[in-house]
Amino acid sequence: MKKFLALLLILAMTASFYAFAEEKFTTHEEYVAAELQSEVLVEVYVQATQSWWDNKITVYAANEEGAYFIYEMACSEEDAQKLVPGAKIKVAGYKGEWAGEVEIVDATFEFVEDETAYIAEPVDVTELLGTEELIAHQNEKVLFKGLEVVSITYKNDEPGDDIYVKVARDGAEYDFCVERYLTGPETEVYAKVGALKAGDVVDMEGFLYWYEGANTHITAVTAAE
Repeated sequence: MKKFLALLLILAMTASFYAFAEEKFTTHEEYVAAELQSEVLVEVYVQATQSWWDNKITVYAANEEGAYFIYEMACSEEDAQKLVPGAKIKVAGYKGEWAGEVEIVDATFEFVEDETAYIAEPVDVTELLGTEELIAHQNEKVLFKGLEVVSITYKNDEPGDDIYVKVARDGAEYDFCVERYLTGPETEVYAKVGALKAGDVVDMEGFLYWYEGANTHITAVTAAE
């Protein structure tokens, strides 16, 4: 009986080894081409997170191939503290979409030991505003230069919630957002955006989120040179 149990243990360990060895990660190209509800498995680096709550956290992530938005990933409060920019994680979930935003949903994750701490540089996509090519950069850290502020309004009409920013360039208007769960009222960017006035000309960085069109989540703002 002992020999039989030992054999079963060896077989189980062997099966686990081969399952790990055969684990195939989804490339960014495969992810973009995949049907909605497809299972995906990616290795990515945390770029930023929204606030943790109810054992879930939303992550802006990237690797050298592209960027990802991971919506309400299962996560303990303890692990949420470790999801700092540059942390490498393995994420399993499903490709989803909401109002044009392509995201990974119903996700779980594991930390991956890696000293690289990859942080993506913002990509200047100013010239792509208003074009069909812009969506190819969805969820990336991007930069827009020379935007004229049209209006600043607060969700629920009072400071403390999201800030809706309407900007103009070359005669067209675009909607940006300060997402309070990403950059809340205690952050420098929240205060700087809240202080902007119509007519100000600025450069803005952020994650290229999508909500029925481009709706960048602003992470930095400076006066345009």
